[in-house]
Amino acid sequence: MCGIFGYISNKKDHSFQKIDAKLETLFRLSEIRGKEAAGLMVQHKDSLRVYKDHLKATKMVTTSEYKQFLSRAFHHKNKLNNFGCIGHSRLVTNGTAEENNNNQPVIKNNLVAVHNGIITNVDELYSEYPDIHREYEVDTELFLALLKKYMDGTNAVQEALENTFAVIEGTASVGIMGENFPYYLMATNTGSLYYLISKDGTDFVFMSERHLLEEFANKYADEFDKEMVEWLEPGKYICISTITGERVIDSFKKHELNPHFREDTKAKSVELIDDSNKETFFANVLVSDLQEVKKAIEYPEEKIRTLNRCTKCILPETVPYISFDKKGVCNFCQNYTRKINLEQDERAKKLRELKEIVGRYTDNKNEKPNVIIPFSGGRDSSYGLHYIVTELGLKPITFTYEWGMVTDLARRNVARLCGKLGVEHLFVSADLSRKRRYIRKNVGAWLKKPDLGIVPLFMAGDKYFFWHNSRLQKELRIDLNFWMGNRLEDTNFKAGFAGVKPNFEREKIYSLGIKDQLQQFLYYGKQFISNPGYINSSIPDTLGSFYVYYSQKREHTFLLFDYIEWDEETINTTLVNEYDWETAPDTPTTWRIGDGTASFYNYIYTTIAGFSENDTFRSNQIREGMISREDALEKVYRENRPRVESLTWYFDTISVPAKKAIETINLVPKYYD
Repeated sequence: MCGIFGYISNKKDHSFQKIDAKLETLFRLSEIRGKEAAGLMVQHKDSLRVYKDHLKATKMVTTSEYKQFLSRAFHHKNKLNNFGCIGHSRLVTNGTAEENNNNQPVIKNNLVAVHNGIITNVDELYSEYPDIHREYEVDTELFLALLKKYMDGTNAVQEALENTFAVIEGTASVGIMGENFPYYLMATNTGSLYYLISKDGTDFVFMSERHLLEEFANKYADEFDKEMVEWLEPGKYICISTITGERVIDSFKKHELNPHFREDTKAKSVELIDDSNKETFFANVLVSDLQEVKKAIEYPEEKIRTLNRCTKCILPETVPYISFDKKGVCNFCQNYTRKINLEQDERAKKLRELKEIVGRYTDNKNEKPNVIIPFSGGRDSSYGLHYIVTELGLKPITFTYEWGMVTDLARRNVARLCGKLGVEHLFVSADLSRKRRYIRKNVGAWLKKPDLGIVPLFMAGDKYFFWHNSRLQKELRIDLNFWMGNRLEDTNFKAGFAGVKPNFEREKIYSLGIKDQLQQFLYYGKQFISNPGYINSSIPDTLGSFYVYYSQKREHTFLLFDYIEWDEETINTTLVNEYDWETAPDTPTTWRIGDGTASFYNYIYTTIAGFSENDTFRSNQIREGMISREDALEKVYRENRPRVESLTWYFDTISVPAKKAIETINLVPKYYD
């Protein structure tokens, strides 16, 4: 999730200027993993210093405060020897970035750590270990407290790591140093660490991703060889003596370090100094009153229940371009030819096809990752990851594109799956403040002149996911790519409100034909002309997102649920029972609960048109024989109820007055009136 790195050296004649440049390079490369805060710890001679701030890394390293910190940390020397650094570029998952104690490196019990991941059972562990005093919100604090507790005055690092990783749930890739701690320690339960040793054997560098470390090696090719980048696999650690530079690489096993190694690495007393900027700057974020939101929302269920609906599925008369025959069956049912719910022999055939695909792309003898999986933390992507690892035996790298609307619940579920399965996960982070500012501007423009056809504009920012997916395929040199979208999710009504007629021959669920793209583009153009609020700084981002969405080639990409059965009960039961997968408290459905925008746009569609994507999803299930019409109707009446907590989070996150926005939506003329 976050970007972590380290630079450790026992060379005798490092140039301060070169180390400064290398650290800046490491920060710049790591920033793709998080742009909300950054920090660095330096251990040199008799001091261990920490500096951090809630600035993105590339900005922090240009400040005079950072430059002064670096100079003090290295004792104003031009020539350096025997030092260690660990750094962090943060994507906030828990603990506000404005409270600097939550930023990293985190200091606890004279240990200092940078941590990439999420520990999902923090509250439970604090209750279980009342002797551990909690000071901050950030989960890294708990990891350090547990590690210190299990070491219990000894240097039995392996046993302490094993015990710590045994009790935490979620993901953790860490770099650790400390006062009176004789090691530089790196460990991971997901494999999200890569390391590189210099050509002369004196310097050691680690980073969160292989291609980032390869870029670093390319820039400093006179000292490093990118072909020598190594992967620290899940369940392994590296321990480097701060005295001798000796390295131990091993698994978490219940035995102590080699006695000879421990004897040579007695702790050197160092002074721990926190040079972090103590000031905090709280953004002017509107904190909506949950009760006010609850009072403002409307759900005209009785009126919606009177809508004329298809007699076969449950699509209402307000769906764009819907028509009914004499029996009351809609044109969507009449033209439905897709078959997802297959008979047993057909399913077996599809499974054979899936295994043939896997065989074409993978080599069972190769222990390296062999498939890329976009992972939102949602229902289908979570189950798909489970299936790919446990049933197909593949070794995935997963990634999430964080564009500002990935919820904390989704992040926690990502951590649960990846931590338990030992899967490397990459969080590719956009500039979240900028993305949320774009959403705020477009939502503000829409509220001045509401129109259902342009609602997808609010989700435009996430379409760069398609570009990052292709980029990672090239950078990681992994062709095989499984997506977890299923064909029940087809929501062509969203384009329908923009004048795009349904294409019943369409094969792909993530595409529109050239003619339909042009129609949608013209519709948006007319809206922009009639509503100047849309002409704002988000336009380049929006145009870029539409370009990558419709033009990006999706090579070597397969939909997993085209080959395996999609069964809602099996999926939900597996995730909750085997992974303690978290559901949302404000809705009975497990679909779309990790998407921060879903509660907003579904409130718009339900309030104004009397239906949402829940209706189209359940209608497709009816056509597939997965659910009865009566059951589907009762489900959507519950699933379409406004999600108060999620709506409040959405408006708070984009800094839009929630009560005023909801009241504006409520006043829009209803299609069913």
